[in-house]
Amino acid sequence: VWRIGDNSSAIIYNGEPLELSTLIQRRRRSKKESLFFIPAQRVLTLGRGWPRPFSDYGASDPFSVRDFSEKIRLLMETGWGRGEGGEIFPQTRRLKNELRKILDRTVFHGFGLRVDTYGSQKRLVLKAKGAESTLPFMVWSAGQREFVPLLMGFYWLLPPTKVSRKQDVEWVVIEEPEAGLHPNAISAVLLLILDLLARGYRVCLSTHSPHVLDVVWALKVIREHQAPSIKILDLFNTRKTDPMKEMADAVLGKIACVYYFDQKTGRTHDISGLDPGSEEPSEAGWGGLSEFSGHVADVVAKVVNTQG
Repeated sequence: VWRIGDNSSAIIYNGEPLELSTLIQRRRRSKKESLFFIPAQRVLTLGRGWPRPFSDYGASDPFSVRDFSEKIRLLMETGWGRGEGGEIFPQTRRLKNELRKILDRTVFHGFGLRVDTYGSQKRLVLKAKGAESTLPFMVWSAGQREFVPLLMGFYWLLPPTKVSRKQDVEWVVIEEPEAGLHPNAISAVLLLILDLLARGYRVCLSTHSPHVLDVVWALKVIREHQAPSIKILDLFNTRKTDPMKEMADAVLGKIACVYYFDQKTGRTHDISGLDPGSEEPSEAGWGGLSEFSGHVADVVAKVVNTQG
């Protein structure tokens, strides 16, 4: 029994008395989540064509995958998943018109993404305009299976209102945005990422694709040579509509840093210069992403020169 007054109870820690009031104070609320993580294993979140709940995973499964899966499940359950036939793509209130057209051309190829009911379960399906039949998750292309969870992540970050972003979220981390995609589709995804930057998010990417670094390098050159922002749109052969121009203007002022992880030494190198003529091999080879192309070019040149 805790006694107050004469011969009162006391708590001693490291020889110093502690006041009980300091131990029972109500803790401050934890800081709101400020980072949104889109994992490389995102394709695993669509079990049977519908986002899996947090509890559907094993205790040893990565928290980042479970958390992402739960977030997009809640997004679906509280929005399009309330009824059958909800159209997920295209969505007029979440993506710019030009971005929707590019995604339709490079990823969905004329199909729409919809919510369907199969028995008592909901599922995502692809459906061509005017067609009665649908394509379930298991017959989608590898790129479509990889991209749809990524699209759900973008939808989570892009509120369907005049508010341009989630106010509490500062950072967006995307692992391997190029996974499973054709180069043209990678360009479309990079445009979506530029849209995130234009909205004020700070974005961190991990990639094995030289395509991504091609764009980063081009943006660096455009900025350093003070070229007009519409050159960014020229990179992607996209129409120069007013919303796209506004996005390009915002992106032009952003700074990109590039780091290469050396598996042999376990160290990270800053290769932000992306200078092909650098004396530092890791920068000249863009962290190994352009080394093979350079090697192929050298071998072909030797063959042509020696064989005439």
